[in-house]
Amino acid sequence: MDVHNPSDGSKIADVPLSNAKDVAEAVKHADAAFDSWSGLTIKQRAAIMFKFHNLVNVHSQELAELIVKENGKNITEALADVAKGNETAEWATSLPQLSVGRNLDVSKGIQCLETRKPLGVVGAIVPFNFPAMVPMWTVPIALTMGNCVILKPSEKVPMTMARMAELFTQAGMPPGVFQIINGAVDVVNGICENPGIKGVTFVGSSKVAELVANKCRSLNKRVLALGGAKNHLIALPDCDIAMAARDITASFAGCAGQRCMAASALVVVDDGSGVAEKLLAEVVAVSAKLTAGNGAGQVGPLIEDIAKDRVMKYINEAESRDGASILLDGRSWAKTQTKGSFVGPTIILHKSCEDAAMNDEIFGPVLSIIKVSSWEEAIRIENANPYGNAACVYTERGANAEWFTKRFCASMLGVNIGIPVPREPFSFGGLYGTKSKFGDCDITGDGAMEFFSNRIKITSKWSASYGASANGAPAAKKQRTTVEDKANFDGRM
Repeated sequence: MDVHNPSDGSKIADVPLSNAKDVAEAVKHADAAFDSWSGLTIKQRAAIMFKFHNLVNVHSQELAELIVKENGKNITEALADVAKGNETAEWATSLPQLSVGRNLDVSKGIQCLETRKPLGVVGAIVPFNFPAMVPMWTVPIALTMGNCVILKPSEKVPMTMARMAELFTQAGMPPGVFQIINGAVDVVNGICENPGIKGVTFVGSSKVAELVANKCRSLNKRVLALGGAKNHLIALPDCDIAMAARDITASFAGCAGQRCMAASALVVVDDGSGVAEKLLAEVVAVSAKLTAGNGAGQVGPLIEDIAKDRVMKYINEAESRDGASILLDGRSWAKTQTKGSFVGPTIILHKSCEDAAMNDEIFGPVLSIIKVSSWEEAIRIENANPYGNAACVYTERGANAEWFTKRFCASMLGVNIGIPVPREPFSFGGLYGTKSKFGDCDITGDGAMEFFSNRIKITSKWSASYGASANGAPAAKKQRTTVEDKANFDGRM
């Protein structure tokens, strides 16, 4: 199929649509590579990851320009996409120290040892919105832990990870250890259903995340499937208006709103002091200054016209059906930008928290706002949200922040930070039991280390005569270093 630049609609590449048979071929090669790859010491695997990490730094501008071309992000966001992904590669280089097992004398003469063993061949299915970062959430950790990885990038943005694959090869990654399978639904099903794939990670819509999780679980595969979000920001009357307005704008309009951590619902606690009106006016003023394009600080296009039409539909219905007020109308961008899938930052003031735009994941630069009169009403609205990715409170008082962070129904929380993405070693993942997360563990940090390995427990007991010679006398003490020992040591290193 054709790959298009969302900024102007031009064709920039072709991408093959593979199928389950191609997945099976990739699994065959991964199986052949697994024994030798997992047989290396973790320090040897980390050394290759260290070289890869350095190569990504060297080629970061080139990778960012690919992201701008195939995804539409502005150049600053694209560079951050690469840098954030490479942070995970950097963290993976520390796994020799972080993945060490445990050893304990649990009773007299009895010892328990715990080590980690890779799953085997694993699959990673990733979306279009972060062509570098989201694949890198899983790939470096899975590889360094000793797994072989089959990656399915979004068919909309295949170029960035294709270049990353070349950098992996340049870093010394053996053939078959990291492979890419391009395609769509057939490849997703092939990865989930192939018995040779022992674990699957997925990032995408909640509907597909649940399907992937259920399919993998039915086949007794380890699975982590991250879905969508409807992240809530709550602004209290004591917030710093200027700081909050800048952060709210960056949160909902950054990356054209195409990220699962974007704030798309703002709940303003209005105490009648006039702060609520000042905050909304400032958010509108800051957002109105944004312009369309791929330059630093600009708002890029949505990934395709289908996405643009969907976002426009939510705005239209909020105004015509729900009676909401459009405080800032980004629909004009669709008319002024004759090329590309652009919708400008849009701010909607709702009368009811039941409106569709207040509850559905729109995945565009749209902020839905509702005013309430109490903390309890604000937290009730956030708690009623079926998703569980992120939530944030804007306040200048620690006690206020603590009240909300203890009550939010989300797993990644912010205080005056509308995109509260944790950095390594903290792991990324939504709240269990919500539409944001299906499956096991988290997708980065120590959560991924746990996901991509099995804990092996060895309990040992030796007889009292262990180490004795044939006649019962203590065995002769071996020389501390022999030629054989040195050879074995050098081989391990």
